Amino acid sequence: MLQNKSIVIIGGTTGLGLSAALAFVRNGAKVVVVGRDPESGEAAEVALGPKGMVMSGDAAHPDTAVQAIDRCMASFGTFDGLYHVAGGSGRRYGDGPLHEMTLEGWNKTLEWNLTGLMLSNQAAVRKFLETGLGGSILNMGSVLGHDPSPRYFSTHAYAAAKSAAIGFTRSIAAYYAPYNIRVNLLAPALVETPMSTRASENPEIMQFVKTKQPLDGGRNGRPEDLDGAAVYFMSDASSFTTGQTLYVDGGWGLSDGQVGR
Repeated sequence: MLQNKSIVIIGGTTGLGLSAALAFVRNGAKVVVVGRDPESGEAAEVALGPKGMVMSGDAAHPDTAVQAIDRCMASFGTFDGLYHVAGGSGRRYGDGPLHEMTLEGWNKTLEWNLTGLMLSNQAAVRKFLETGLGGSILNMGSVLGHDPSPRYFSTHAYAAAKSAAIGFTRSIAAYYAPYNIRVNLLAPALVETPMSTRASENPEIMQFVKTKQPLDGGRNGRPEDLDGAAVYFMSDASSFTTGQTLYVDGGWGLSDGQVGR
């Protein structure tokens, strides 16, 4: 589905991003992936093989996405899509319930989950406008941007950032649609990644997730659960789709999530 496509993935050396990068390569694409950790970058480069290139960089730095896109163009000749996965919990900096939240927790969480996303989308849009060929942008959201879970996931800055990502995605999708630039968003529920370790190792939360995400017997999500949707949005199959949020959540938004049921 991605033959002759060249795609940049911001946050692509672990978890959801790496799983998608491997799926893109399997579907014929060439990829440039960006991650903050050089060690995971080395492992990702080995896993991706000759169709993948890895860069170290911080998504919140203004030059990171620009350099990744330029490298994609220089190495592969085209730039067809951007998948922005990078983000993270600001809990250790003070994100949490509003009455306990610190200003550092708020600022750091928005920097990771919204500022970086804005910068990568800006870089992609500028390149698409420059080439005049259009392209596809896919952003990473979260069910917590729309369906809160106050008992176990009360990081209010994170929820605000992910909700803002939905509005940002729709707004720029509307503006750039005449230029054949598509912008969509994936919103997963709890997925087993390095970021979700706190929840994934807590038996009480896992019991909650078993009923909150009831599909497939009730389980944590896996990175590969999102790969099919990511391939679709990066492919020509989605050429008439923009401004959409797709919830890949195992039923999270439909379930009460009863503990001990």
